[in-house]
Amino acid sequence: MTGPVHIIGGGLAGSEAAWQCARAGVPVVLHEMRGPHRTEAHHTDALAELVCSNSFRSDDAENNAVGLIHAEMRSLGSLILAQADTARVPAGSALAVDRDAFADGVTAAIRAEPLIEVRRGLVAAPPPEWGSVIIATGPLTAGPLAEWIATRTGQDALAFFDAIAPIVHFDSIDMATAWFQSRWDKGDSKDYINCPLDKAQYEAFVDAMLSGEKTEYKQWEGTPYFDGCMPIEVMAERGRNTPRFGPMKPVGLTNPATGKRAWAVVQLRQDNALGTLWNIVGFQTKLKHAEQVRVFRTIPGLEVAEFARLGGLHRNTFIKSPVLLDEQIRLRAEPRLRFAGQITGCEGYVESAAVGLIAGRMAAAEVLGRTLPPPPPTTAIGALLGHITGGAAVDSFQPMNVNFGLFPPLDPPVHKSVRKPAMAARARTDLAAWVDANRACQAAPSA
Repeated sequence: MTGPVHIIGGGLAGSEAAWQCARAGVPVVLHEMRGPHRTEAHHTDALAELVCSNSFRSDDAENNAVGLIHAEMRSLGSLILAQADTARVPAGSALAVDRDAFADGVTAAIRAEPLIEVRRGLVAAPPPEWGSVIIATGPLTAGPLAEWIATRTGQDALAFFDAIAPIVHFDSIDMATAWFQSRWDKGDSKDYINCPLDKAQYEAFVDAMLSGEKTEYKQWEGTPYFDGCMPIEVMAERGRNTPRFGPMKPVGLTNPATGKRAWAVVQLRQDNALGTLWNIVGFQTKLKHAEQVRVFRTIPGLEVAEFARLGGLHRNTFIKSPVLLDEQIRLRAEPRLRFAGQITGCEGYVESAAVGLIAGRMAAAEVLGRTLPPPPPTTAIGALLGHITGGAAVDSFQPMNVNFGLFPPLDPPVHKSVRKPAMAARARTDLAAWVDANRACQAAPSA
């Protein structure tokens, strides 16, 4: 295969992918529609413009998976992390940036790189003569390109809204209250975890949902209520018993502690292959995050729940990556196409850039006649890629932030108080070994 690599989308993922290709000596054409065209959410034509927040979240590499992915990206010569560090503003242990300085820094670095050509304009479809393509168009993928992607992946494999249910760490669920059982005992008995509510608990839960503070849809999002992703609190607004005849229906389930059917049941379904993460079925919501923690911890069995991610419902464009992509982040049906960033089903600025980093390196290696394997699943980047390309439950696949629930458990296990630092130490060791083993495929270490 010969270059250049064509990258569609000049956000964080696309900019990072372009930088990594160029660091490896492979020419890039970076296509960005902003300039001639606008989106409803962006305000400038700068590359890597931050839309929702100026925070890259925790920078603690010992106790937080986001901080760990920061450290891994820095060690791999990330442009995004280098410019974030340069544009950093005070935010305690978090990494927050001056939005304009950050985007200007990324744009200047890309423009100054002789191997990167930036072309402004809408790409409706990558032409067949483009041998290597990375699609990194993010949650606001333009309509013509989204339609083209749908023709390549199948309409049911492309989503336009995130209907996100909260995801809970398994080891924070009180299994003395909850129990394993599938409805009517169909399927494996451990397919679902059930949390029972009596009538008083259910009424209190509904009251808490209805009074909880909600986020509002942005004007450009519209109001995407439809049967498949109606927020749980909207169900309750339409009738107090509506959730009890929907996702909280108790039929077909018997509480082994009482031998009876509960008034209502909250079900959790396994969310990853490791069984460390479980999603609350049917609980997509517009409750604000702090309200979700408060309200959902009133559910028996979830009183001390730790959330890998909280629920939401917002506009997004993402593909069913575990079905469609191989471990090289290539479309199985058309391997010249790679995907990177939020369109793959990762969530967050840092995660998007991390997938862009690896997509860029993999594409560059391929152009140079090599194959770069993904980082080990014990690393933050590798764990995130594993979720995208096969670790997630396909039927309930939804965008995910990096978190320690995506990592393989430690062997041998360690006490919970030291588990995160131990996982971080393992990740550092395994990433260094991966870099050494694949040095011929690596980009230059400095950003």
